[in-house]
Amino acid sequence: MIQICHPALSDAHELLAFEMENRSYFEEWINARPNEYYDAIAVREAIGSAMADAEGDRAYQYFIRLEGTIIGRVNLTTVTRPYFNKATLGYRIGKRFAGLGYASQAVKLAMEIAASELKLSRVEAIVRPQNFASMRVLERNEFVAFGKARRSMYLHGAWHDLVYYERHLGETDEPPAISR
Repeated sequence: MIQICHPALSDAHELLAFEMENRSYFEEWINARPNEYYDAIAVREAIGSAMADAEGDRAYQYFIRLEGTIIGRVNLTTVTRPYFNKATLGYRIGKRFAGLGYASQAVKLAMEIAASELKLSRVEAIVRPQNFASMRVLERNEFVAFGKARRSMYLHGAWHDLVYYERHLGETDEPPAISR
């Protein structure tokens, strides 16, 4: 069984190793990070920024751990309060652990936190239509496609379409939280 947990500064070396191991695999789907990111000091700074974002209710990053080892990441970013009370979901699983159901489990756990702890009303996700595995993860977790944007992401020298997904985390007539 996996767990998701907030990053800590003490995780920097393990995170760097995870990112280095999966760099080319991740870059098949996302734009490359600058070479400067792949340094222990830069990773510590990124973790520090993630901690500050969580403290400021701007974004929440989590490591996906299996038997204590980082196997992926799941994030709730672009938290928008008040009025919209939403965030954007992102996730990635290391190549050795892909296709084993861990992304679906991690998204499920993140949605539980989004609803119960963060009191979000809606979560959105954006996927390239060629990423069938990611679309299945979202659909297994009750996300519904609500739109497509043509030629919206520039990656590897070409423009790509994007599919937009949403999940509502409960219907209520209560106004959204002003702050957490």
